[in-house]
Amino acid sequence: MRAASSITIRRARREDVAAIVGMLADDPLGSARERIEDPLPQVYYEAFARVERDPNLQLVVAVDGEGAVVGCLQLAVLPGISSQGSSRGLLEDVRVATHCRSRGIGEQLVQWAVAEARAQGCMLVELLTHHTRVDAQRFYERLGFARSHVGMTLRF
Repeated sequence: MRAASSITIRRARREDVAAIVGMLADDPLGSARERIEDPLPQVYYEAFARVERDPNLQLVVAVDGEGAVVGCLQLAVLPGISSQGSSRGLLEDVRVATHCRSRGIGEQLVQWAVAEARAQGCMLVELLTHHTRVDAQRFYERLGFARSHVGMTLRF
């Protein structure tokens, strides 16, 4: 692995949406569910607006020294009653641009999210990754995440 890149992690902006969707679509699973069109479908901007309004959600991007978006993730802080009223952090849509992988950007994003969840009083951070994403599973295990649940999905 090459040395970690110098990146800035900041809240995503509307003008970042196309880059985020591009990263989400850049794998076999994402390419089947995202729509890369010019112009980008309005549904993505509407979804961004909903995320932006929700105080329990943070959609962030990693930006390189030239200002290009090279990574993203979404952190949800889920308040709860269980575990003595503890909140939990949920990581979603962790992505790094293909040409920037293996530079430590994903690790920096996840470490940022874990620190942010802790700062917001979360007792743990969870994430889901598709069972076919073996490399992603190894990445998360390297960062200290442990297999702990059986995930199930009901699609509409």
